[in-house]
Amino acid sequence: MNTNSNVYTVIYSTVLVVVVAAILAFAAEGLKDKQNENVKLETITKVLTAAAQADDNFSITEDTDILATYRDKAVDAYYIDCDGNKVGESMNLGKDDLKAIQVASTSDLKKQNDIIKKVEAGNADAAKELRLPVYIFDIAGKTVTVIPCYGAGLWGPVWGYLAFDEDGRTFDGAIFDHKSETPGLGAKIAEEPFYGQFKGHKLTDDGHFDVVKGGAHGDIHGVDAISGASITSKAVGTTINTWVKYYLPYLNGIAAKKAAAAETETNDEAAEEAAAEDVKAEE
Repeated sequence: MNTNSNVYTVIYSTVLVVVVAAILAFAAEGLKDKQNENVKLETITKVLTAAAQADDNFSITEDTDILATYRDKAVDAYYIDCDGNKVGESMNLGKDDLKAIQVASTSDLKKQNDIIKKVEAGNADAAKELRLPVYIFDIAGKTVTVIPCYGAGLWGPVWGYLAFDEDGRTFDGAIFDHKSETPGLGAKIAEEPFYGQFKGHKLTDDGHFDVVKGGAHGDIHGVDAISGASITSKAVGTTINTWVKYYLPYLNGIAAKKAAAAETETNDEAAEEAAAEDVKAEE
């Protein structure tokens, strides 16, 4: 064959493209499991970091064995529907096999966010399709609930994990991430000076929270926006409020359980005091 002909050039180029494509496809398939494991580890790290903020003596560092710590601290993990009811079986917590730990990936969160957008656009029936993840931890003897949120930032998706106290309103911690926000500006949502503001602050009774341009000025129902990144900051606030709305029945259930436990404790203490008074009166 004439190596200088157009036919040879076309055949050579075609063969080369096919071979390279085959090699890349083989390499991608071979790395798929490893990539999935890395994505899962990143998610577990974020969820655990949000929960860990509930204890000032507990922090997640580069030396932390993430999978083992998650196994030891996680009490339960499952999905709920739009009414706050558990759906299906609990996720695997890795008690017997760390590699078997199950969490909802950011791809899973995107799917749920797509459903939420349908509901927000007026398709109320779509809410029945929601399957929202919940993670429960025991942090220093305290029950901490972590829920995710996912939405649109300035240049791409932003997401986060919100840790709540047993009252279903007070933040025990939070952490956020993004795909492509501006370095030094919107990207700061993933840094501690921003997400570290959340601990101790609270949702309003109806589940609202503000990320305030110009500063929250001590408002317990808000935090300061990032200077120079008002759009990304607003996006985080919108994302929190949108997702919390669909978690609110569940969070209200948490609050009700704590209130009932507190009332029972108060009644028990009153009964003990009354019994003690009766004993004194008999003496």
